[in-house]
Amino acid sequence: MSLPALRPAATVATASSTDPLPAHRARPWRRALSPLTPLAPLVLLAGLGLGGLGAGGTAQAAGQEAAARTAKDTKDAQNVQDARRAKRGQDAGSARRATTTAPTTATTQPAPATRSAKAAGPALPPPPTYGETPAVQALAQRLAAQHGLDAAWVTRTIASATPNASVQRLIMPAATPAAKNWAAYRARFVEPQRIAAGVDFWARHADVLARAEARYGVPAALIVGIIGVETYYGRVMGSFRVLDALATLSLDFPSGRSDRSAFFQDELGQFLAWTSREQLDPLSVRGSYAGALGLGQFMPGSLMRHAVDFDGDGHIDLRGSAADAIGSIAAYLRDHGWQPGLATHYAATPPADGTALATMLAPDIKPSFTRAQWQALGAGLGPEAAAHPDDGTPAALLALVQLHNGQIEGQAAAPATWLAGTQNFYAVTRYNWSAYYAAGVIDLGATVAHAWLARRGPSTDGATASAPIPAPAAPAR
Repeated sequence: MSLPALRPAATVATASSTDPLPAHRARPWRRALSPLTPLAPLVLLAGLGLGGLGAGGTAQAAGQEAAARTAKDTKDAQNVQDARRAKRGQDAGSARRATTTAPTTATTQPAPATRSAKAAGPALPPPPTYGETPAVQALAQRLAAQHGLDAAWVTRTIASATPNASVQRLIMPAATPAAKNWAAYRARFVEPQRIAAGVDFWARHADVLARAEARYGVPAALIVGIIGVETYYGRVMGSFRVLDALATLSLDFPSGRSDRSAFFQDELGQFLAWTSREQLDPLSVRGSYAGALGLGQFMPGSLMRHAVDFDGDGHIDLRGSAADAIGSIAAYLRDHGWQPGLATHYAATPPADGTALATMLAPDIKPSFTRAQWQALGAGLGPEAAAHPDDGTPAALLALVQLHNGQIEGQAAAPATWLAGTQNFYAVTRYNWSAYYAAGVIDLGATVAHAWLARRGPSTDGATASAPIPAPAAPAR
């Protein structure tokens, strides 16, 4: 009985509620690494000091982050991987179809995958792989049983992975964490070039964005904001072989931080199950250093639980299909409590009393206070909150969100930016456990939406925007 051909995947790339930098990104995967919440999908590890993975990480992977490391870290990591691929004679940009398929059940005997590569100078010895060590065999047996995969194929696949020292380095928290600074964080993303790229992305995919908004109730502007922060509209999706990244973090998670190898072992199993289902060659899939995939930087677990085939071709391709990425981000937010028609935030003033302030900040970004409690504690709300529901439902609760604005040497600290976060603000943080991340994608999306409408003119294509986040106040002099 012949097996269908594997579909090599196209090359793929990738913050604590107060981490000022996004992780790379899936954004759903950061939250999954967070000790504060159960494992979920994104996008984008910052909360756990992992630098920021996405849902992107999908949201599920979150908890740490994905996006993000700084742009420089991402570029350096890509350069390292590009150099290694060149030495191995591989074409990093190709997406060639393979001639075998991944097994889908334990009874299927897979044919060995074949891969072609262009010769690039003298032949070099292949890099060392994990091989079929006892640790690999034990992990493979467990993952195969969990996902109904052929144990021999899983063993051979994991054994073929190459340990990656760059992955180990990038997953570690920064040696000297930067001060939390909403003004600096915002400036990284809400800037002219990214806004222009967002308008172009919206112009190319306006119909799909409108369809996703209509089906899931998630504003097109928010989807555009997430893709812009996660991957710069597809420009930075990661050049690591996902198999290598997940195997390294499963079998050789670096010491010096909380051990998350169990999380990455689960993600490795989800990744193998996905490549088997989609008949992809696992060696052909590329993504972030943490294994996040595609335009929205979904971790494999988030992909398996929340991603959708939004272009109707029978496959889920979060890198090659903008429609699948757009629909999947909307579905992910819907699955994590997005309420259609509810604002994401309102302007707020904190209570003057220190005890009341501590009480309101204790739940972090989780909405916990009714409007009556909010007022009783001495906090204020902007006039736009007058229409906020006050019916005792979860959608009526609010969270006091503080965004620090850093400090200039020799000057007093700039005043913090304060928000009243709604259930929808909280839903965005399920993609990446960070108030800074949520504020960043909301503000970028709103800014792109206004620029898109200015270029096109008013329309009914779903080009709605959340209110921009208040601009950071100038520091005192």
